[in-house]
Amino acid sequence: MKKKKRFKQKLLIASLVIGLMAVLSGCGYSTDPITSESTGFWSHYIVYPLSAVIKWFSELFGGSYAVGIIVVTILIRLLIMPLMIKQLKSQKAMTNLQPKIKELQEKYSSKDNETKQKLQQETMRLYQENSVNPMMGCLPLLIQMPILLGFYQAISRTAEIKTDTFLWMQLGDPDPYFILPVVAALTTFLSSKISMMGQTQQNKSMAMIVYIMPVMILFMGITLPSALALYWIIGNIFTVFQTLLINNPFKNKREQEALAAAQVAEDRLKKKAANMKASKKGGKKRK
Repeated sequence: MKKKKRFKQKLLIASLVIGLMAVLSGCGYSTDPITSESTGFWSHYIVYPLSAVIKWFSELFGGSYAVGIIVVTILIRLLIMPLMIKQLKSQKAMTNLQPKIKELQEKYSSKDNETKQKLQQETMRLYQENSVNPMMGCLPLLIQMPILLGFYQAISRTAEIKTDTFLWMQLGDPDPYFILPVVAALTTFLSSKISMMGQTQQNKSMAMIVYIMPVMILFMGITLPSALALYWIIGNIFTVFQTLLINNPFKNKREQEALAAAQVAEDRLKKKAANMKASKKGGKKRK
């Protein structure tokens, strides 16, 4: 049973890795320059608007396309922030429900199919009663995938962005010194780790992704345009501050420790009261 579970975890991680790689490499189906005349839904309504917005903000901030990319990245993160807030709240609610879920698992610990089905039903009922969606954690990632691909194509298909220089690199080429890919990998690890710290009981698959994602980002940052690594870095920094502001794991940990201490104190008082009651009964019997 454990081997089957591990296989499913590895399959999930492998699917995520292959999916991201496909999106950023194999799915780059068009290399034609992007203009207002570009045809096709993807090029005309996704890639061109991103390219135009990056150029507009670049002109607004002195002609630096790197600054344009930074501003647009922050704007995109602000647009999807309500969804991220829902994800963080759902994550916090899931954490608070862990003791009750553990009670259900102990209550329905038998491995027969009927008991397993009952456990699933009771768990889903618990989620519904507390307005928790366990799939909410995947939704922001799914929404960001097409944005990421659109960003990649907007950079690689816009000559002005592709050939512009920022610090020591050309935005359309990989960072020759690997500095941005390393920073992108480190900030990916930091943002994932801080998000995971808010969970008392961590899913093993998600815990593995915390370490696998930075390696993927490092590899892709080395091979893909440096502008994309810049997009990852700004997005990750935004995510760190967003998590600390909305679902601060350090604050959550202090709250959980306080609740645990209060529960221990309550249990001690109950035990003390029970012992006193028992001793009084024993005294009455002796009399």
